[in-house]
Amino acid sequence: MRVRLIGGFLLMALISASIGIIGTTNLRSMRQADLYLYHYDTAPQPDLAFISVTFQKIRVALRDFLASSTPGQRAKFLDQANDLGRDLDGAIREFLEAAKAAPDYDLALLNLGDAYMKKSDFADAIPPLKRASELNPSSDMTKKLLGYALLAQGYATEAIPYLEQAHEYRALGIAQMETGRYADAVTSLLAATAQTPDDPDLLFYLGRSSEALSSQSLDRLLTQFPNSDRAHQALGQHYFGTKETDKAIQEYEMALHARPNLPGLHLELGQVYAGISDWPKAEAEFRREVALQPGSAEASYRLGYSLLQQGKMKEAANELQRSATMQPDNADTLYAVGKATLNSDASVAEKSLIRVTELEKETPLAAQAYQALATLHRKQGKTELAAQEMREFQRISALLQQNQRK
Repeated sequence: MRVRLIGGFLLMALISASIGIIGTTNLRSMRQADLYLYHYDTAPQPDLAFISVTFQKIRVALRDFLASSTPGQRAKFLDQANDLGRDLDGAIREFLEAAKAAPDYDLALLNLGDAYMKKSDFADAIPPLKRASELNPSSDMTKKLLGYALLAQGYATEAIPYLEQAHEYRALGIAQMETGRYADAVTSLLAATAQTPDDPDLLFYLGRSSEALSSQSLDRLLTQFPNSDRAHQALGQHYFGTKETDKAIQEYEMALHARPNLPGLHLELGQVYAGISDWPKAEAEFRREVALQPGSAEASYRLGYSLLQQGKMKEAANELQRSATMQPDNADTLYAVGKATLNSDASVAEKSLIRVTELEKETPLAAQAYQALATLHRKQGKTELAAQEMREFQRISALLQQNQRK
């Protein structure tokens, strides 16, 4: 009996030991599998989310720091930003460990580079992103981040092929501008503004690239073809812009001597005369332009406006209405139509001026249109409507003055 009992205990001990050994082995295997998954599969997405959230928190903390009014508040928000920065550093250390454990795994390197980018540490971002791009040449995200990092460090030429392949037109346009490829830069930045038309940075770079391209073309024109009609026209535009009227007129006359029927020359010379209020000469040039381009809404408007300035109301109204027909809803033209017909055709004047107020809302031109409408309705005996329009004129004028003081 005692032998059986001892034998049972020994059997149970052996079974328990076997279970313990198997369990321990399985636990170790699970831990190794967990570490493998951390380094190779599951960790990047949660960590990336963590870094992204942390980065946004840093931005908010710094924004609040800048907006704070007291030293105590500023210290509080700065401490928050520093704490979050340490969290981001911790995440980068995790990515470094993952990249060391898997040096040929492109996603681990991409995550590390992205983490550096979020910290604005572009120099340290470049090596892992370059290696990730070598390992996975088809990754547009890697090319995009690498292009941005290189551009941020001043390596615009090296950044261009990566940004081209990633179709990242915003940064591509800037890199092309930095390397003197202004025509390509304008094309890329136009593509970028089509996606985000109200981005002030894009508009700034597009303006700079366009100006540089124009300057480059103009320099070539004046150097290679200094006596051409276009060279004289370009110089006329330049002198008009610098308010050197006599020189501008001289250059335009030389251009017209070479090509008297070149479209646009009479229009531009007329604008020079209009700029010094020489309306008879401006009218003569605008008439010549209208004869050359009867379908030009601008030429008709300029002619009509010059006639309006000389008090030739009937002829001005006809020319301005013709311009408005060719280019409907042009607020400047409609306002001029209203002014020209104010005393001769109240219906046309009213319709034109009301349309100006609908198009312009709270601009100086809208204020002038309300004032003109008030004058028209007062003459018609519509005193209540005229008073309402004068109040609107005063409201917009006060609003404009307030905006100027800001």
